[in-house]
Amino acid sequence: MADVRIVINGRTLTVPDNLTVIEACEKAGIEIPALCHHPRLGESIGACRVCVVEVEGARNLQPACVTKVRDGMVIKTSSDRVKTARKFNLALLLSEHPNDCMTCEANGRCEFQDLIYKYNVEPIFGYGTKEGLFDKSSPAIVRDLSKCVKCQRCVRTCSELQGMHIYSMVERGHRTYPGTPFDMPVYETDCIGCGQCAAFCPTGAIVENSAVKVVLEELEKKEKILVVQTAPSVRVAIGEEFGYAPGTISTGQMVAALRRLGFDYVFDTNFGADLTIMEEGSEFLERLEKGDLEDLPMFTSCCPGWVNLVEKVYPELRTRLSSAKSPQGMLSAMVKTYFAEKLGVKPEDIFHVSIMPCTAKKDEALRKQLMVNGVPAVDVVLTTRELGKLIRMKKIPFANLPEEEYDAPLGISTGAAVLFGVTGGVMEAALRTAYELKTGKTLPKIVFEDVRGLKGVKEAEIDLDGKKIRIAVVHGTANVRNLVEKILRREVKYHFVEVMACPGGCIGGGGQPYSRDPEILRKRAEAIYTIDERMTLRKSHENPAIKKLYEEYLEHPLSHKAHELLHTYYEDRSRKKRLAVK
Repeated sequence: MADVRIVINGRTLTVPDNLTVIEACEKAGIEIPALCHHPRLGESIGACRVCVVEVEGARNLQPACVTKVRDGMVIKTSSDRVKTARKFNLALLLSEHPNDCMTCEANGRCEFQDLIYKYNVEPIFGYGTKEGLFDKSSPAIVRDLSKCVKCQRCVRTCSELQGMHIYSMVERGHRTYPGTPFDMPVYETDCIGCGQCAAFCPTGAIVENSAVKVVLEELEKKEKILVVQTAPSVRVAIGEEFGYAPGTISTGQMVAALRRLGFDYVFDTNFGADLTIMEEGSEFLERLEKGDLEDLPMFTSCCPGWVNLVEKVYPELRTRLSSAKSPQGMLSAMVKTYFAEKLGVKPEDIFHVSIMPCTAKKDEALRKQLMVNGVPAVDVVLTTRELGKLIRMKKIPFANLPEEEYDAPLGISTGAAVLFGVTGGVMEAALRTAYELKTGKTLPKIVFEDVRGLKGVKEAEIDLDGKKIRIAVVHGTANVRNLVEKILRREVKYHFVEVMACPGGCIGGGGQPYSRDPEILRKRAEAIYTIDERMTLRKSHENPAIKKLYEEYLEHPLSHKAHELLHTYYEDRSRKKRLAVK
C-alpha cells in the first residue's frame, strides 16, 4: 500500500492510496455529511449524493464516498458550489418526507433531521405527502417507508452483513424503495428479526417496535409488582445514550436509574445466564455421553435471531438446538414462579420488563413456549435505545446517579454469565462449567483465548477428560449461514457450536445505541471482558444463588421441574411449511 499526497481545503495530507475521499477526510478530522455511507458497512454506493465534494479538474462534483484519492488531488469540501448542491439534494429528499418529527421514534437521533437543521433546508415543493408502506407485522421492527431516503443501508446491511437478502430496491426514480419479495409483510418473509436494518437506518423508516409507552403506563399506574431484568451487554452500551465513551461500564448507574423509574425489583439477566449454563452444559455432557454428537453438533439456543433462522430456513436442525431456554426465558420463568411464590403473589400480579440489546427478543417474548402457568413470562421487552429514551423522558440525571446493586436473589451472577454479551462468551462460560462438572478437576486456565475476538468463525479443540471436543463459534448471520451449509455438507465436524446472529454477538445487537464508530464492537467487547476479570465468582456452577435455587426449587440440572420451566421446543416455520398451512 503506497501513500499519496492530497490537498483538502488548503491542507496538504499524506494518506494511503486505497482510501476514498470521505475516509481520507475522516482521518483528517474533516466532516463530510452522508446518508448512504456508514463506516461499519462495506464499500459505499454513492446513492444519496449528499457527500459531494469539489475536485480540481473534474467537471462535476464527485461523491466522496466512492471517489478514490490519487496523488496530487485537490479537494474542496465546503465551497459555495458544494454547499448549494448538498442543500438542493437534501431539499429534494425533504420534499418527499413527512413532517412528523415530533412523534417519530427516530426524533433526536435522526441523521437526516440533523442535516436538515445544519444546512437550514426548506422543502422545494412543500412537505412530502407520498404514501409509504407501513408494516408493523413484526414484533421486532416497524417499517414506515414514507420516511425512506433511499440510502439503501438496510438493503446492504441485510445482504452484506447478515446474508439474508430480505430487501431489494424496487421501482425506479423517486418511486424507488427497499421492498420485500412481492411486498410481503416482513414477518412473513425469512426475516429473523435481528434488527440490524433498524440499527443502520439513518431516519425513522425502520425502527424497533417500541414498547416505551406501554411501560410508561404501567410505571404510572403502579397496579402491579414491577420487575425488570437487564441483559449483560446493555451495561456496556447504555452509557452511550448519555454521552459516555463507547465501552463505558455503567452497571451501577443503570440499576439506580431503573429504581428511579419506579421498578420494585431490579434483577440481572446474568443470573439467567448462569442458569442457562447449568442446564445447557449438563445437556451437552448428556448428549456427549450418549454419543449423540458424532455426526452433527449441538448448537446454542440463547440467540433468538438464530432460533428464528433455524425454524424458518434450517428446520432440519431443530433437534440440534439445545433445548435450554435463553437467559431471558429462564430468568423470566423464575420471576413468574419461584420469585412469585416467595412473594406470595400470582404470576399475573407481576409486570415483568426485560431490557435487551436485541430486537429479536421482542419476538422471543411472544413465543407460546415461554408462557408460564398460562401467562407471559416476559410482559414487555425494551431495547437499550428504548431504555435510554425512557430515562430521558423521565428526566433522570443518569450521569449523577450513585452506583447501586441488583436485588437478590435473582441479581447474583458470575463473570461467566456476563460473557454471554459477546461472541464466544456462551462457549467460554459453558466450557468453564462443563470441564469441571465432567472431570471434577479445577480448570488450569479460566480464560479460553481461542474463542475470543471478532473473527467471523473461530474453531478450537478442547481436551475434556481425555476426549477431544471440537468446537466452533460464529457470529453475524452471513457467517452463520456459510458455516451451517458446510456443516450440512459434512465439510466440517464439531461437537458444540455457539451461534450469534448479530455481528459481535449481543454487543452488536439491533437494539443497541446507534454508532458510526468502526471500533464500537471491540470497545464494548473489551468492557465485557473487564467485568468478567473483576468478578470474584467466574464460573456459573459456583454461584451460591444458583445452588440455592436448585436446592429449594429445581432439585438438579435436567430434573423434571427444570425441564418443565427451563427448557423449550422449536417449530418448523419454513417457507414450505407456511405455504402448506395457507
